[in-house]
Amino acid sequence: MEVEILGAHNAETREAKLTCFVVDGVLAIDVGALTSGLSLAQQQKIRSILLTHQHFDHSRDLVTFGMNISQCEPVKVYALQQTLEVINSCLLDGRIYINFAEFPSKDKPCLQLHQVEPNKEVVIEGYRCLPVPTVHPVPNVGYQVTSEDGKSIFYTGDTGPGLTSCWDQISPQLLLIEVSGLNKYQDFLERVGHLSAHLLKEELIHFRQVKGYLPHVVVIHISPRYQNEIEQEIAEITQELGTNIDIGYEGMKIRL
Repeated sequence: MEVEILGAHNAETREAKLTCFVVDGVLAIDVGALTSGLSLAQQQKIRSILLTHQHFDHSRDLVTFGMNISQCEPVKVYALQQTLEVINSCLLDGRIYINFAEFPSKDKPCLQLHQVEPNKEVVIEGYRCLPVPTVHPVPNVGYQVTSEDGKSIFYTGDTGPGLTSCWDQISPQLLLIEVSGLNKYQDFLERVGHLSAHLLKEELIHFRQVKGYLPHVVVIHISPRYQNEIEQEIAEITQELGTNIDIGYEGMKIRL
């Protein structure tokens, strides 16, 4: 299994792109940088998309991707019912761009929308995909994605602290998890459903207590404004925990 990070940030600059991952070139998870991060040929190899939640930085490229695959085979998009309702009413409503859930026809649209249910595993493109609720102001699921040969990742999507029940259900080799801001803004981050480095440390301690190990951890959804400071704070908790925590970046490839 190979995971490529197309977008590792929560805001966009010339160097930073919005959150997006691709597994083995065929399965995308969130689409903040799906079209800006892939060539046209690479986009046309994507067969399915998993969305964690409705927020723009995770769903934006559905419309630009729909345009690029409009003459290709349909791509399946999986998300919670609440997420699909918002996507349909705000992004694929046909008011500011084409509704690619109905174009070029309702019978064979570019994007075929499918509902997932929390804690109910579904097989997608040969991968076992388990949506697990995490902590955010809007309905959000992380996804454990397991390949046929047993390689497994878990991506939290946006999340605040309080993931112990989530850790009960997963056993990944790779954990993709957010740190959106600095420790000094911890109270604010917790209130809006995000993590600081210190809050991440607490969650990883809970993970190790529940599972008896720590996976390879890659931090994403980083604020470009505080990139250097976040990296310093992550380095501190890496030393304190005695584990491997990497900073995600655009173009990073991780092979399991």
